[in-house]
Amino acid sequence: MKILTNIQIKEWDKYTIENEPISSIDLMERAARTLTAAIMRRWEKNVPVILFAGPGNNGGDTLAIARMLSEQGYKTDTYLFNTSNKLSADCATNKERLLSCENASFTEVSTQFTPPVLSQTDLVVDGLFGSGLNKPLNGGFASVVKYINASPATVVSIDIPSGLMCEDNGYNIKSHVIQADVTLTLQLPKLAFLFAENQDSIGELEVLDIQLHPKGLEETHTFYEITEEKEMRHLVHPRKRFSHKGHFGHALLIAGQYGMAGASILAAKACMRCGVGLLTAHVPQRNNDILQISVPEAILEQDDNEYYFSSLSETDSYDAIAIGPGIGQHPDTALAVIEQTKRAHVPVILDADALNILSTHRGWMLQLPKHTILTPHPKELERMVGFCNDSFERLNKAKEFAMRQQIYIIVKGAWSAIVTPEGHIYFNPTGNPGMATAGSGDVLTGILLALEAEGYTPEDACRLGVYIHGLAGDIAARNLGEISMTAGDLIDCLPEAWMKLR
Repeated sequence: MKILTNIQIKEWDKYTIENEPISSIDLMERAARTLTAAIMRRWEKNVPVILFAGPGNNGGDTLAIARMLSEQGYKTDTYLFNTSNKLSADCATNKERLLSCENASFTEVSTQFTPPVLSQTDLVVDGLFGSGLNKPLNGGFASVVKYINASPATVVSIDIPSGLMCEDNGYNIKSHVIQADVTLTLQLPKLAFLFAENQDSIGELEVLDIQLHPKGLEETHTFYEITEEKEMRHLVHPRKRFSHKGHFGHALLIAGQYGMAGASILAAKACMRCGVGLLTAHVPQRNNDILQISVPEAILEQDDNEYYFSSLSETDSYDAIAIGPGIGQHPDTALAVIEQTKRAHVPVILDADALNILSTHRGWMLQLPKHTILTPHPKELERMVGFCNDSFERLNKAKEFAMRQQIYIIVKGAWSAIVTPEGHIYFNPTGNPGMATAGSGDVLTGILLALEAEGYTPEDACRLGVYIHGLAGDIAARNLGEISMTAGDLIDCLPEAWMKLR
């Protein structure tokens, strides 16, 4: 699913008007009917509806909704803010249509505004500003937003919460943005909806299809996409009847200093659950016995050191390497990480402590092999690329880093972002807050290692690996609830996740 910028959304509207063809007012009417139906599905006719409309097309949508709700027997009270005495053409048309509607209370605000009393039983429809906003709200509109946010009423925003911008909100003022309980957005999610700091503004998100021209979307190039299940189904490699373990790759996992054997166990088990033919785990001597018992399917290679990773592994016989979970940051380990990475002639995945080591040796980041996969959470990423004001800036810095170094970066979290060397960004839809637990990242590393060893391209391994990781988390949440989940539960649910996807 493509994600379009604000400018591209406007162009898609224009394309629909020109090529359906349909007039802009009729397209607005179609959108309003869809929005009204969504509101009616959620709230009964006994709920008083107070609508706040701005002077643009978002306000025009809201005035049309007010008319349609009134015609269906809802008690509506509409406030149109026209402080500059300049309405968009379609907003002006819908104002006249609403004025001719019986039993619809309407107030046009041009100077002073006496706000209505909002109670807990009221529904507020926020249609002050839409996706075209390009600067923070201030003055009277900011005051209206604060008033709505302070009220006990339920708030539903039309297309986008007023005050929120579609992409970059780094310099926005949070208190000047509507805090919606529900956002009814049109056609596609906005990029800003995928960022953690905006979640309180969005509330529950519902995407409504208003039948914009499909060819307009098809012809629009975008760097942003949300992964869909059907795409992932097509990526899964089939297994032939006469396949043997040699066909599914030999993976090398370097993980777990003494006291952190759990990280290597989780990554190794996840790797084995994702179809790798052979797995060798390189561990310090003190971790040998626990790995031998916990993951008997894995081959063990002992480091020269008793306690941490320090000696390099010969990589000629491997198809992919993962380094980092629980390895610590001893100076000898740091040197071993960069030397092991530089010498690798197969795909490399770096996670956890390997990333922390890179962040303290900036010059080493320039030596990463092309198509290396990095799997940072946001703070780990910032240690490498510098402080970021918000998620949008963080994503842009990750994109610049990935393109400059020709690597893949998985920014972990809700809506994990896979950033490619070409600058494409794929957001992952699977997963849940129950996965916010120690060891989840180690499981992901094991999954990615298996896929790369089996011959998946780095991009396909990233997208499929993150998707299946989140899908296993969703299955675990369904079976156990989010609070009780552990990283080990993700591994236990991988078989069902693979069966569901295939």
